[in-house]
Amino acid sequence: MLVKLMLMKKLDKSFKYVGEELHLFKDAINWKSYFSNNIRQYVSGEVLEVGAGIGSNTFFLSRENNRIKSWTIIEPDSNLIPEIEINTKKIPINNITIKNGTINCLKEEKYDCIIYIDVLEHIEKSILEIELAKSHLKKDGILIILVPAYQFLYNNFDKSIGHYRRYSKRMLLKEVNSNLTLEKIYYLDSIGFFASLVNKTILKKDLPSLSNIRFWDQYLVRISILFDRIFFRKFGKSLIGIFRNK
Repeated sequence: MLVKLMLMKKLDKSFKYVGEELHLFKDAINWKSYFSNNIRQYVSGEVLEVGAGIGSNTFFLSRENNRIKSWTIIEPDSNLIPEIEINTKKIPINNITIKNGTINCLKEEKYDCIIYIDVLEHIEKSILEIELAKSHLKKDGILIILVPAYQFLYNNFDKSIGHYRRYSKRMLLKEVNSNLTLEKIYYLDSIGFFASLVNKTILKKDLPSLSNIRFWDQYLVRISILFDRIFFRKFGKSLIGIFRNK
C-alpha cells in the first residue's frame, strides 16, 4: 500500500474542527457500519474524504469495495495526521494520500467521489465549501454529505465541539442548490433522535461519557436500524444527502 503524506500550509481559517468527540466516537462500530453500508455503493474510483479526523471512518467506508482506485484524505488539524496514518494502515487500498490542509489547498484535482462525514457543520462558510467541492467533482461524480439533523436539537454538545448548525433536508438542499442532481436524501438513527432530544431538554451534557456512547452504539443504533425502515427514514439524528454532478 502506497501512502503519501502532503503538508499544506494555506489553511482555511473558517474551518474550526474542535475534534474532542473523535476519540469518544471512534469505537462506535455499529453506527459507522450502519451509515457506511448506506452509502458504500456510491463510493468508487478516485475518492476524496474531507475532514477525516483520526481516520476512523475511512475503514468502514472503503471495506469490501474493489471499485476504489485511490483515496485522498484531507485533515486541517496536523495533530491528527499521525493517527490517520496508523488507522489507514489496515485499509486494503493501494494508493492513499494524506494531506494536512483543507479543500482550498487542492489545485486542479478532480475526483469521482467526495465525502463529508460530520464535517460540514464545523465549517462557518459551508456554502463556499460546497462550491469548492463541486469544482473538484468529475462529470457524473458523487458528493456525499452526512450531517447532524435538526437545528432545534442544537445543544451544549454541538456548541462544545464547534458545530455552527444542524441540518434539515430543506437546509441541505438549499446549500447544495440545483447545480447537482439529487440522488437520495434521508435521515438515519430515529432512536438517536429521541436520545438527542433528551440531552437537549433534560441532561444538557457538553460531552457524552464513554458509557453513553457505548449504550447508544450497542443498543440504540441497533434498534434504529429496524425503526428507520418502519418510519421510512423520515426523521433521525443524522441526515445523509447524496448528489451527482450531471
